[in-house]
Amino acid sequence: MTRHVLVTGGAGFIGSHLVDAYLERGWRVSILDNLSTGDRANLNPRAQFIEADLCDPAAMDAVRELRPDLINHHAAQIDVRISVSDPAADAETNIVASVRLLQTAVECGVKKFLFASSGGAMYGEPVEVPQSESHPAHPLSPYGCAKLTVEHYMHYFREVQKLPTVALRYANVYGPRQSTKGEAGVVAIFTDALLRGAEATINGDGGQTRDFVYVGDVVAANMAMSDSEITGAFNVGTGVETSVVELYEILARNTGTTRAAKHGPAKAGEQMRSVLDARALRSVASLGEFVTIEEGLKNTVEWFGLRRPQSPLSDR
Repeated sequence: MTRHVLVTGGAGFIGSHLVDAYLERGWRVSILDNLSTGDRANLNPRAQFIEADLCDPAAMDAVRELRPDLINHHAAQIDVRISVSDPAADAETNIVASVRLLQTAVECGVKKFLFASSGGAMYGEPVEVPQSESHPAHPLSPYGCAKLTVEHYMHYFREVQKLPTVALRYANVYGPRQSTKGEAGVVAIFTDALLRGAEATINGDGGQTRDFVYVGDVVAANMAMSDSEITGAFNVGTGVETSVVELYEILARNTGTTRAAKHGPAKAGEQMRSVLDARALRSVASLGEFVTIEEGLKNTVEWFGLRRPQSPLSDR
């Protein structure tokens, strides 16, 4: 019997990769996305697409009609800056709409609920590295607070309402299809600039570190959890710290760039370190080692390069 999955945010960077992976595995796939940050170009024509906003009650009616076996919830307000400037609006999208979706999942008899959480935003500055799932959660932004809050609601729905739930706490995800606009990842921003022959700007001295995880490994984690009865919260990361300066150097080599990066002012309140311990996930899901930063960035640069007009680049 064909299984049916609803991917919220399925027109986005990570969500669209998940849609493709489910379809390759023979699932029936529905997408719910308001296209506020998603891209129609990412939509797989083999999936059913519903343009709707989870904050609109009509979206829940659509979910009730679909009655999926699995919900993979990736739709979100992803801009940390917006969450800081308007925490209440962020909470409406990232908390209230998510709780409504959880309740609707119970009403529809959904068999499992997966949620895109955030290890980097939830834990805050590390008291130990790498940060395991038991690390204290002290988020430094309303966005991180929202992710943590939804996880608490998921615990309630799992224990009391008997809805199997999984929170996947992502590190800094990068790879093909990542947007260069809005709250874009630094990999996409740097890659786009370097391929255009433009100058890339590093905030502060570039010593801040992140755990950069390739989107293909994030997809593998989601597929493993979709196919298992495992529940709970799991980090999705490499356990390797890469500084922004090191990241730039790798991208410069892959793009053939000799231009040095520009250094701008440091971001006020920016977290200086973030690296996740994902051994629990790899163990329970039988996942191998994740893609190295060198290999992942090479794949990413190749994808961005193929999307650009073929013309000589200046200032290389």
